[in-house]
Amino acid sequence: MGLNEPAAPATRGRPVLLTVEEMGRADRLAGDYGRSGFELMRNAGAAIADAVRRRWSPRPVLVLAGPGNNGGDGFVAAERLQAAGWPVRLALLGSREALAGDAAEAVKTWQGPVEALGPQALGNARLVIDALFGAGLKRPVSGAAREALQAAEGLPLVAVDLPSGIAGDSGAVLGHAPRAALTVTFFRKKPGHLLLPGRLHCGEVVLADIGIPEAVLDDIGPAAFENGPDLWSLPVPGPESHKYTRGHAVVWGGADTTGAARLAARGAMRAGAGLVTVSAPGEAWPVYAASLPGALVVRRSGPEDFRRMLEDGRKNAVLVGPGAGLGPGTRDAVEAACARPGAVVLDADALTAMAGRLPEGRGDAGLLTPHDGEFARLFPFGGDRLSRAREAAAASGWTVLLKGADSVIAAPDGRAAISANAPPWLATAGSGDVLAGMAAGLMAQGMAAFEAAAAATWLHGEAAAAFGPGLIAEDLPDMLPAVLRRMHAT
Repeated sequence: MGLNEPAAPATRGRPVLLTVEEMGRADRLAGDYGRSGFELMRNAGAAIADAVRRRWSPRPVLVLAGPGNNGGDGFVAAERLQAAGWPVRLALLGSREALAGDAAEAVKTWQGPVEALGPQALGNARLVIDALFGAGLKRPVSGAAREALQAAEGLPLVAVDLPSGIAGDSGAVLGHAPRAALTVTFFRKKPGHLLLPGRLHCGEVVLADIGIPEAVLDDIGPAAFENGPDLWSLPVPGPESHKYTRGHAVVWGGADTTGAARLAARGAMRAGAGLVTVSAPGEAWPVYAASLPGALVVRRSGPEDFRRMLEDGRKNAVLVGPGAGLGPGTRDAVEAACARPGAVVLDADALTAMAGRLPEGRGDAGLLTPHDGEFARLFPFGGDRLSRAREAAAASGWTVLLKGADSVIAAPDGRAAISANAPPWLATAGSGDVLAGMAAGLMAQGMAAFEAAAAATWLHGEAAAAFGPGLIAEDLPDMLPAVLRRMHAT
C-alpha cells in the first residue's frame, strides 16, 4: 500500500473504463503515490515483453516506435526482449534527438541501432510490435507510419495500448489501423477497446498492472464500465418469496405481429418475474392464450381496459412496443404506462410511435431500447455510440439501451456501460423483443433501469453464445436457465 493510499477505493472490483484524458490523469496522479512516469514506462515495457514471450517462441522482432510515451514503452520492450535472447530491431518515427521526457530516458535503455521508420524496415521481421501512437491519436495515420503498418500486414502484430489509428474514446479508425493479434494495455481498458470497429482491430486484449494505485480512481470518478456481472447483482428469491414478491410484469400485445410480444413475455418470465400478464386485443386473444400457458392473458377491447388493468399496483413493470404497431393505440398504451408509478420499458414500435412526443423521463424507472434506426428517429445526436447514448439519456431523463454488436447502456446521471459479449448469432428477428422482455422482468423484481438493462444485455449475449449457430429468437429464453444456473453457482 502506497503513501496515503486508502484501504478500499470505492471503485475497487468494478470493470472501469477510462477515457484518454482520464488515463492521462491516472498517470499523473500516480506520482502522488511515489510512482514516477519512467517507472510506469518501464513496467509497461516489461509487460509487453512478457506478453510476447508467453505467446510466441523467439523470432526476429521489429518494434515500430513513435515519438511519444507509446514509443518509450516500445524501447523498453525491445530492450527486455533483446536481453532474453530475441533478435530485435527498432524503427523510430522521427529522430532520437527529438525525444523528450520519459521517452528520452527510455531510449537510453536500448543499446541497438535505431532505424528510420518506413516499409523498408520490415526486413526479415516475423513479429511486429506497434508502439507508434496508442490511444491518444487525434489525426489520421499517414506517411511513413501508415506505410510501415501496411507493409506489416500478414505478420502477427502486438499493439501497445491500442492499435495505432484506433481512437481511444470512440473506437473509430483514423485513416488506417492494423489488425493486431494481441493488444497490451495498462491499468484500465479504454472505450475504444470495446466499441466497434476498434474492438475488431485489437485481437486478444491483455490488461497489465504497471503500478498505478487503484486509489487514483477515487480522484478521477470514472463513469464508464465494461458490462458484466461485476457491475450488477441479479435478484435472488428467498425462502419466503412468492410470485407477487418477485414482481408482476405487463406486456402490451399487438393485434397483427403477435410473435414479438409473446417472445417478450417469455423473456420476462425466464428473467425471473413472478407473474407476467399480456394485454391482448380481443381478436388476437386466442393466439396469445394458446401459446403462453405460463402467463396471464387478459382480453383488451380498448385503451380504457389497459388503463384499468394498470390500476392494480402489484403490476409494477410495463413493456410497450414489441409488435405493437404504429397506430394511436400504441401511443395510448405508452401514455397509460407512464401515467402511473412503476417501471416502464419502451421498445420497437413504441419508440417510433412516440418520436417527437417522448414522455417525461423516469430516471431509474424508465428504459428506452432503440437500435440505431429508432435512435435516429428519437434523438438528433451524432458522434460515437457512447457519446450518443449518454447525450440521449441526459436529455430525455430515460435510461437508454442503444442496441448493437457493441450495445451501450447509459443512465441520465452519466453512467454508461459497454457490452462486448454479443455473438453474431444474435442478428436474427425477434432477439430484441426477448431482450426488452428480459429487462422488464428484471425491473419488475426491483432492479433499477441501468442495472436491469446492463444485466439483460449481458445475459442475452451469454444465452446466444451458449446456443451458437442456428440460433433463432425462440431459443433465447430457453437458454437463460443454464446461464443463470452457472452464475448462481459461482
